[in-house]
Amino acid sequence: MTDVPRTRTITWDDPMTGALAAPTLSGLDYMQAMIAGKVPRPPIAVLLNFHLVEVAYGRSVFVGEPAEYHYNPIGTVHGGLIATLLDSALGCAVHTTLPVGLAYTTLELHVNFVRPLTKDTGAIRCEGAVLHRGSRLATAEAKVFDRAGKLYGHGTTTCMIFPAGG
Repeated sequence: MTDVPRTRTITWDDPMTGALAAPTLSGLDYMQAMIAGKVPRPPIAVLLNFHLVEVAYGRSVFVGEPAEYHYNPIGTVHGGLIATLLDSALGCAVHTTLPVGLAYTTLELHVNFVRPLTKDTGAIRCEGAVLHRGSRLATAEAKVFDRAGKLYGHGTTTCMIFPAGG
């Protein structure tokens, strides 16, 4: 092996542009605006190189591709990539159920890692779906898998729903 230095440069949009737009749209409209490029991707998605590609009421789908810059010290993709994809898909699935004037935050995130990712895994997909949406709490589940449908991780969340700005 040769120790060749690597570099990666990223740029991102002001995250407050999207944050200020969120309370003015329903959750589903906001997510659709992000897919359409009318609302910028959040910096975490740019940094880790994943994209929101599909939404429907109570559902969200992200895609990404594990790369060497995702690696941990033992030569596989850091579990934080799967955890972040799960958290994003879970939260966005809940977000799609919110009308104008409501917001949410994650109260609990549970992640199960099934097998390691490497840069050779190829494209991965994370699908999130709401299991229950009440007036104050929502629960959701999500799965991360490769093109062949092999499972790499899955998780659940509980989110608190509250008035936007409050």
